[in-house]
Order: sequence, then structure tokens, then C-alpha cells
Amino acid sequence: MPPVGADEPLRRIPLEGAHMGSIRRRRWASLLGVTAVAFTAGGALACPAGAAGTNVDFATHCIPPAIAGIPPIDGTTTGNVSVDNTSPKVGDTVTVTYTVVTAAASNPTELALPADIMTPTGKVTLGGAQTGDVTVAGPKKNDPVPGKGAFPSFSMTGTFKVTEAGAITLSPGDYNIHTSYILELDTPCTVITPPAPVSETVTATDSTPVNQRAITLGSASGDAGDSVTVNGTGFTAGATVTLAGRSGDKQTQDTATVTASAQGAFSGSLVVDDTTTTGIVAYEGASWDADKGAGPGAYVVNGTTPPTPDGSQKLTTTVKAGTLSMSQAGNAVSLSAVDFGKGGASTGALNTVTVKDFRGGPAGWSLTGKVTDFTASGANLTDPGAKIDAGKLSWTPACATKAGSPSTCKAGSAGTVGTSGATLASAPDGTRTGGEFTVDAGLSLDVPAFTPAGSYSGVLTLTLS
Repeated sequence: MPPVGADEPLRRIPLEGAHMGSIRRRRWASLLGVTAVAFTAGGALACPAGAAGTNVDFATHCIPPAIAGIPPIDGTTTGNVSVDNTSPKVGDTVTVTYTVVTAAASNPTELALPADIMTPTGKVTLGGAQTGDVTVAGPKKNDPVPGKGAFPSFSMTGTFKVTEAGAITLSPGDYNIHTSYILELDTPCTVITPPAPVSETVTATDSTPVNQRAITLGSASGDAGDSVTVNGTGFTAGATVTLAGRSGDKQTQDTATVTASAQGAFSGSLVVDDTTTTGIVAYEGASWDADKGAGPGAYVVNGTTPPTPDGSQKLTTTVKAGTLSMSQAGNAVSLSAVDFGKGGASTGALNTVTVKDFRGGPAGWSLTGKVTDFTASGANLTDPGAKIDAGKLSWTPACATKAGSPSTCKAGSAGTVGTSGATLASAPDGTRTGGEFTVDAGLSLDVPAFTPAGSYSGVLTLTLS
């Protein structure tokens, strides 16, 4: 039986005395694995000493990866922004820590998540005397999370340079969880009504800074080989500026150059290949100099995994998702004859239908049917317009599940089929679904006593969705 496809023609099943149907089939998108709406990166990280911010609540809209088959989640995030210096001078670099104390959701699936697969990134929104966003990133570190378990808090850090004197407010912003488990997937969470409430305020004082250079990054993370946009201000007009990756306190081999405008600004891009990258800097001159540069802006490379130990070999394989499909043992059903003047039940059995759900993922399925009126034919028919109403057909469904199937099918209720239709069988949504199932039904057409003699047929249409 080929995969179910909406582009395939309907197949008509004539029923003599009753009707059996054409089957409309649909193609379903395959789902590989189940991804949690994951908000975790190990235990909560401590805020810098003497600079703890205030916990604030804000409404959050989180979008799980499409492959997970889970709808968006609107919930409340509790966040905290802290700094290492609440009284900086203009020109100082302030380290910012953004902690998601309570995420907007818990693990919605039965799937346990292993340790050290998640990398959080985000941004902190500046307001007041200085505006803009600070990119922040956390380590790829988390404790195992049980199925349906609550997620622990996680923290991300970044830096910004103070360019204006006065009160500068800091509010938690959007955040993203990147998971490196089975697939590389992202779960972005955005502030529904930005900005979120203020969690921390720093008061900057005037000074005569030697270095007013500052950079912002277009993204706080990316895959190896991706490019990141770097925007800079406060550089020397017309100067050649080097963009470079940093791994801790060392520079990586990933570099690029741009030229500052007459206003000392630039916008360039840097391709990041080094998987150990923790930040990006920009500087004037032949090598990094904090007095002639800016950064680092927090940046991490997705999908980095520990090297395979010596003497071992990493083995991988792929489980390919299939389709939801249906086949039937025949395309016509002959119901038993009844006598004119007596009428009664014209009975028979539905040809066995086999449902195969090889998609994987959380989606269940439903098999429904509806029938047309039974119209008459025959040379001896005294009333050419004679018919038997569709509401006279009823069925008694039965469904069996093949051993080893993750799902268990449920037979529909016995009763009238009619033109509006009824459920023949179904399988519920679940953490892991699929399997093979056989569906049968006893059919009974209630023929009125003095229905004109002749042959009557209708069409029963089965739909798998």
C-alpha cells in the first residue's frame, strides 16, 4: 500500500443493499523524535557578590521546535538581572548575569533529557540613560531532566560598555534554548510585552574615558561556519578594525576586517568556525588591545560535543520516520437480501481495513466514515426514484492492535453512520505513538417493509487523519 496522499483518486466501493466506501487518504509530515520545551542548564548560578538584582515576572511566548508536534506555550518567566558593578564610570565595562529563575514551562513529555545537551543564549535590555541590548550566553551544562519534570534555573552572562552617565536600567529579555540531542534544535522564548520589568539599575558617573569603543552582536550563538553580524561605534574615523573570535583569554583563528566610517561606526560579519569560541572582539591595530578595542560580546557555537576518547569509536545511525497509511481487503460488500413487505436488517461485514502508523512522534490518528443514500436500480423497479435513507445504515466497529505497537487503537461506538459520519476507530496522541492495526465492523441496513423491489447501492467513504 503506498503512503497516504491527498492527491490520490478516491476509490469507490459499491454496496449492494448497502454501501462501502472510497477511501480518501492524506499524507502526514513525519516527526523524528520528541523534543522537550527545554529551559535548563544545570543549577542556578550565583549572582555576582553585592550586585544581586530583583526577581521580576513577565509574560513569555515560547515556540518549541516544529518537529516536536507541541503547540506554542504562553506562560510566566521569573527572571533576574545582576551586575558586577552598580556604580560604574563612563567607559567602564560592566558584566551582566541574566538568570532565568523559573521558566515558562516544565518538560511536557515523558522523554528524559540527558545531562549537558543544552546551551542557553539571550539578551538583556538597557533603558534610561543608555539604550540597547546586551547579548548573553550560558555554558553547555545541565543536570538530567526527568520526563514531565520541572526545569532548574539557568544563567547567562555578557558585558556592555557604559557610554552615558546617569541611571541605566536592565530588564530581562528574550532567551533561546539550543538542544544538541538527536537533532540540533532551538526553543526561542520572547517577551510578550517588551520591555520586561526592570530588575537592576546602575548609576554611571561622568569621566573622561580613554576608550569609548563598543560593539553589539546580531546573535549570541550559531552553528560552526555561520557568520555573525558585528556592529561597532566609537572607533577612530576611517580606521581598519579587526573582528576576532576569543576562546577565554586567547584569540582564535577566526578573523575579519572592516573599515570604520567617518562617524567611527561600522557593521561587518565574522565567520566563526572555532567550536571553542566564547566571545567576539573588535579592535584597532595589529593585535588585541583593551584600550583600542571593544568586547568581548558573548558568543557560543552550537552542537559542540566532547572529542571521542582515544581507543574508542563513535557509532551513529538514523531511524527514518515513515507515513500514516491505510489499505483494505476488498472494495465491495454485498449485504443480505430482505423480502418485500417484510423488510428488516440487511447485514454484512466491512472488508478489513489495515492502518499502519510509522510516523513516530506524538500524534495519534482517527478513522471515520460516512455514507450516501442507497439509490435503486433494476428493470422491475416500480418506483425509479426509490431510495433507502443513509441514516438506516449502522455499524458495530472492532479494532485490534498488533503486538509491539506503541499505540493501542480504540473501536468507535456502535450506531448510525449516516451522511454526517461516525468514528470507526482511533488511537490517541501520546509521547510515543505508532504501530499496526486492523479494523472491522458489522454492517446493518434497516430496510423499510414495503421498499420497492430492486437493487440498492450507496458509497461508504473512509477517511484516515
